[in-house]
Amino acid sequence: MANPYLNAGPLNRVRCSVVIAAFPTLNITSQYMGKSFAHIEFEGDFNQQIETATGVVNSPEPYVMATITVGLLRSQALAANWLAQAQDTSVLGDVTIHSDTSAFPAITLNDTGIRMISPGAYDGTDPVVRVTLRGSFNINSSLWSFT
Repeated sequence: MANPYLNAGPLNRVRCSVVIAAFPTLNITSQYMGKSFAHIEFEGDFNQQIETATGVVNSPEPYVMATITVGLLRSQALAANWLAQAQDTSVLGDVTIHSDTSAFPAITLNDTGIRMISPGAYDGTDPVVRVTLRGSFNINSSLWSFT
């Protein structure tokens, strides 16, 4: 058998970004992020499995909630702009996060809002303001085919 080598492909440490369609002045590129950049996490099950006497009935969800956490640099004005945005309105609409590789698709959350802003310690050693966003992610699009 031949060597099953597969090129794993590269990661780009500065490719990550978070784009806010309705508020482009809040867009976050890598220059404004701390070392942890951004993180997305889906909440809940994509599919419920309802138990029956002899098995399960699958019940796909039409969406799941998702959370994006970004470490913004407090030393940049963008972090202050995010705090001002929360003071005005925390409703953002569509937000898209781009990953650290072109091989993985961008993920768009709908009806996104600012869930939390944590300015962090003012001790001169941690420059990060944690911004947490939460919105819905559409899944199981075949549910809408009605066939």
